[in-house]
Amino acid sequence: MPPSDMRALRTLCRPRPPATSPRSRRPWRQTASNAAFSHRSFPAWFVRGGTSNGLVIRRQDLPPEDEWPSVLPSAMGSPDPDFGRQLNGMGSGQSSTSKVVVLGAPSRAGADVDYTFVQVGIRDGALDKAGNCGNMSAIVGPAAWDQGLVGPDTVSAPVETDRRGRRWATVRVFNTNTSKLVVSRFRVSGSPARYTPEGEYVMDGVPGAGSVVTLSFVDPAGAKTGRALPTGAPVDTLRLPGGSRVRASLVDVGNPGVFVSTHGLGLDRVAASALTPAAIEADAALKARLEQIRRAGAAEMGLDPDVESVPKIVLLFPGGDTPDGVDIRCVAMSMGQAHKAVPLTLALCLGASARIPGTLAADLVAARLGGMRDDAVTIAHPSGKLDVGTEVEDGKIFEKMGF
Repeated sequence: MPPSDMRALRTLCRPRPPATSPRSRRPWRQTASNAAFSHRSFPAWFVRGGTSNGLVIRRQDLPPEDEWPSVLPSAMGSPDPDFGRQLNGMGSGQSSTSKVVVLGAPSRAGADVDYTFVQVGIRDGALDKAGNCGNMSAIVGPAAWDQGLVGPDTVSAPVETDRRGRRWATVRVFNTNTSKLVVSRFRVSGSPARYTPEGEYVMDGVPGAGSVVTLSFVDPAGAKTGRALPTGAPVDTLRLPGGSRVRASLVDVGNPGVFVSTHGLGLDRVAASALTPAAIEADAALKARLEQIRRAGAAEMGLDPDVESVPKIVLLFPGGDTPDGVDIRCVAMSMGQAHKAVPLTLALCLGASARIPGTLAADLVAARLGGMRDDAVTIAHPSGKLDVGTEVEDGKIFEKMGF
């Protein structure tokens, strides 16, 4: 979590090396990854949100949005086409660590602050604003509070004190990527009240313990397509290049997801049980097929298949490969990489899918438990597990999760 002060992030111009590098003795050539950066600085926080990290920046400290491509990629160390490590910036070569959140004044009634999520392409430096990030959403309320964008006199809900004397702030944050409202609740202390990062909450995939941030997603269905089931069907049959077909559930809650079962991919139990993120990364043929499925699902959902961030594809495992105390096990792909935990918006989508009759997730949970879940769904991912609380009221979905 961030310190209380903001740090200036600076990108500096580097001198051009001589025509021949003394280390490699090969002619030096200028590429997108080693081009000179512009002299520009701005205040930013480097933060962790859930199982991701990245930068939080105030919109007022950035140039107009159409100029962000000249600033944000170099801040993260992109583009890095040759090595994909982002050594010149704050990224670290993983989709979950190449993220930016931009905070701004609320654009509509009922919200205390706006935020825009930006996924920065590691190798090409492209800025993708197609979807939201649940992990980074967790830091929006605390960051907006400590940066003075909101406070006790400006938020829609007052600071509350619980029975243990702890104080809690509630901030209503509006995500501009999906036009959805998220209610963030977190601990504050001191005078003036500041976000309290210390606590006892443990999140799988994150070392140590910290203060819990609870996010309530208000009617997250149809974030990009307008419907929880974009095609109207709980299961669709996707046609792939070469004539093969695969059954998939196309669900849009929080962010759109393409859900397929390992059984539907033709994998037996032994092969499925070996599908760790590392194993998937080492299997070029499997990754290529998953990308084909993702693109076919995107087309069926009315989305652009060339946009990598949405939809994402999620592998679901049969009940026999699910640990005790867990309702369903998954491995997700994010920006072409096997995720080492799970994107939180995809966990939200999977939790909701498990409550929608007829989807692959609902059928897997029902087969394991002997019926539908009517409360929180426990999801296993490569780094542990998490609970997604899902409620359906008057046809609307409401979800809650701790970070």
